[in-house]
Amino acid sequence: MRTTEEPEGFDGEASNTSMISGASSPYQPTTEPVHSRSVLGGIRCDTEYLKSYFGILKMVEVVLSLIGFICIETIMMCSPCGGVYFFEFVSCSAIVVTGVLLLIFSLNLHTKVPHVNWSLTDLVNTATSTFFFFLSSLVLACINHNTGAEIAAVIFGFLVTGVYGINTFLAVRRWRRGNGSQGAAPTSEYMRARTASRGEMEARPELA
Repeated sequence: MRTTEEPEGFDGEASNTSMISGASSPYQPTTEPVHSRSVLGGIRCDTEYLKSYFGILKMVEVVLSLIGFICIETIMMCSPCGGVYFFEFVSCSAIVVTGVLLLIFSLNLHTKVPHVNWSLTDLVNTATSTFFFFLSSLVLACINHNTGAEIAAVIFGFLVTGVYGINTFLAVRRWRRGNGSQGAAPTSEYMRARTASRGEMEARPELA
């Protein structure tokens, strides 16, 4: 009888020991796959952003800026060329900066850098692009040779100015809402702390 009971106790102790060692072991089989998913899961195409007002406006801005840039690049001869060069620089800069921001927002890359105020960054870009597109289109409208490419560039320049203006208006509203919610959060936390401390003082009169 003793020979049959001792192996059972030994097996029970071994199984308990293996369970304890397995639970306390830092090398869990699911550690690496979970870590991989957390790193690669943030980079994805955000279709909701592309369907939103900001995503649609950004895509329209890139397309109109590209069309204006192509129109201005078809001009072979100009004198003076100041207006042409100015419009060319503004349209090329808008394509690059707005295209990069569109890529960042559509792939959720902005969540990887939370320390940057992306709402303010988008606002500065749209406001700056609105001003410089309007100025360059106005200069090109005043200084041109009435060629088809220059007239088309002026038309698309004023069109993209209007789109950037709408985007700027919406970006200002979003930025103000963000600042308002950030300002309201500390206030609410402060009021909750005051209420909790007052309740504690009423519950414990000896602290007064």
